[in-house]
Amino acid sequence: MTLMTLKVSSRREEAEGVVALELVHPEGQPLPAFEAGAHIDLHITPTIVRQYSLCNAPHERHRYVIGVLDTQSKEGGSKILHQTLKEDALIAGSTPRNLFPLVPARHSILVGAGIGITPILSMAEALSHSNDSFEGHYFVRSSEHVAFRARFEAPCLASRFSIHKDGMGGIDSGTLLSILSDPEPQTHLFVCGPPGFLNVFCGSAADAGWSSDRIHIERFAPSSAPIRENRPFYLRLASSGQRLFVGENQSALEVLTEAGIDVPSSCERGVCGACRTTLLGGVAEHRDDYLSQAERNDGEAFIPCCSRAQTDELVLDL
Repeated sequence: MTLMTLKVSSRREEAEGVVALELVHPEGQPLPAFEAGAHIDLHITPTIVRQYSLCNAPHERHRYVIGVLDTQSKEGGSKILHQTLKEDALIAGSTPRNLFPLVPARHSILVGAGIGITPILSMAEALSHSNDSFEGHYFVRSSEHVAFRARFEAPCLASRFSIHKDGMGGIDSGTLLSILSDPEPQTHLFVCGPPGFLNVFCGSAADAGWSSDRIHIERFAPSSAPIRENRPFYLRLASSGQRLFVGENQSALEVLTEAGIDVPSSCERGVCGACRTTLLGGVAEHRDDYLSQAERNDGEAFIPCCSRAQTDELVLDL
């Protein structure tokens, strides 16, 4: 993975628990281009790497803007950024990658909940810049949780976005109905937010008649899943025939990496899809939050950072 040095040019408290960081090239050079929905990996410490969606307009080449929520996680990535990354600090970051791209649509409905608004904002800027038809919906608990307020008040977005304050009582069913009640065939949904929100929203979309190919999702955290016993299995590499053993306390990605097999990876939690690998044989036990049900049914994809095997062996296109 290509890394570059980024400098914090500004830092702003955007909302309760959310800080916005503007990252630039230390020498003022243009940054690598990105598309709406893209993210970068920040190498916060030698052992902590986290992914952050770019929320500024894609035509901007002089900066990357990210929003960081202090999740209070024991793993500490966001807390370190909140507490120690000040203006003029340097940090290593990857070039942008896009696992949540916009697709052509007659009309786009953009939906963000909480910190999930960050990729949605970039999408809104891109669609506004190209004069494409879209509407946006931002779900927050209260006014104190509205991040990037000035962006939503700007003329290009003010008339397109609705901000929904749902308190602690969950999403209002009437609001969902008003957004999802008319699933036009050439309208697409782009949704990002915490697992509970995504489960409710996307379940309601399916109930309202939205087909899965028109619902595009990005998750920031894995959804809760029942704990399943890890059984050992083998990986066989199609290119060489090499056979690798995956123990009950190892992931397939760890075993591949230890064997010197270069598999791109990022979140290592089954959310981003960076390590997606083609499956040529065997049956996977899918534990990720990236593959669609149709992709799982096809049996041709495997997420080695978290998924395992139902059969004794998986054959990978590596």
